[in-house]
Amino acid sequence: MTGTPSRSTAPASGPPTRRSDASRSAILAAARERFATDGYERATIRAIARDARIDPSMVMRYFGNKDGLFAAAVTLDLRMPDLSGVPRDEVGDALVGHFLTLWEANEELTAVLRVGVTNKAGAERLQGIFREQVVPVAQRVCPDPEQVWTRAGLCAAQLLGLALTRYVLRLPPVVELDRSEILAWLGPAVQRYLTAPSP
Repeated sequence: MTGTPSRSTAPASGPPTRRSDASRSAILAAARERFATDGYERATIRAIARDARIDPSMVMRYFGNKDGLFAAAVTLDLRMPDLSGVPRDEVGDALVGHFLTLWEANEELTAVLRVGVTNKAGAERLQGIFREQVVPVAQRVCPDPEQVWTRAGLCAAQLLGLALTRYVLRLPPVVELDRSEILAWLGPAVQRYLTAPSP
């Protein structure tokens, strides 16, 4: 009958706020998957909207542009370990082991790294993660408060370098290392950055 709304024009059920939250959640879930699969440059608003079964204009309405969507989608909790109960001479191993587990299990983190080396939005997101989550850990064990930023940066260089070569570039010599070998090589280096006297 002509007076009955079609499926495409019938109003959505539920309060507007609840529909909005559901739409945002669907977009973010689709964006995380698409960014992890395609990387920042190849992922498109249109593809993400299609995956989320949302009109592309809604993605722009909620997030402004792809940079805004990416920044919202990759809000990552690194679940940094509490080092207060770790012997001081084992914090390097503890951090390297923690990040190895994260890299192996979290494709979003690999996507952030991939984007971070080629795109301003990705670089800014990595910088924020470093500032908010890595620096406080270094602060707890660093012998000189004035060197916290430098020492945390050196740790990040070591850990991100490992991730870049192992999970993004997939350099065979690095990919072939097993967990115990990586801990043996990188643990002492990170330990030195965090706790050794300044050179």
